[in-house]
Amino acid sequence: MWNKKGKGRPALQTDSLFGHGGNLEGKVQCDTNLRIDGGFTGEIRCGGTLTIGEQGRVHASITAAEVIIAGKVFGDVTAKHGLTLTSTGSLHGSAAAGKLSIMEGGVLNGLVEMEEPPAPEGANGSIWTSECAANAEHDYEQDGHAS
Repeated sequence: MWNKKGKGRPALQTDSLFGHGGNLEGKVQCDTNLRIDGGFTGEIRCGGTLTIGEQGRVHASITAAEVIIAGKVFGDVTAKHGLTLTSTGSLHGSAAAGKLSIMEGGVLNGLVEMEEPPAPEGANGSIWTSECAANAEHDYEQDGHAS
């Protein structure tokens, strides 16, 4: 399955769909991709990608590998790999994600917690060295500031 123009990466496959016009309440747990285009209240745990479509209205605690929000979400979201808010998406609640992407027009009202990326192999983990500190202090003094 390819995107509309038949070029680029394959379109995201939806394994389960809750369509527009319905309202569902409860707890959902799935290991595959899930798309919600209707109303949902409760808790969602998804091992794949959870997509909230433009017509989706979700009041829930969400945990998923990846979350894409094009509709409205009220609640806390944990996205292990990534959280994307499209230009029509809004999240009102806290977000914890490996990566965060907010397109122009997307709305995030709440706290954000990002996971630190792992240090590259061979890196000593130190970015600010004593040499950097000495150079910064020297530059500060050269700009006319007394130490």
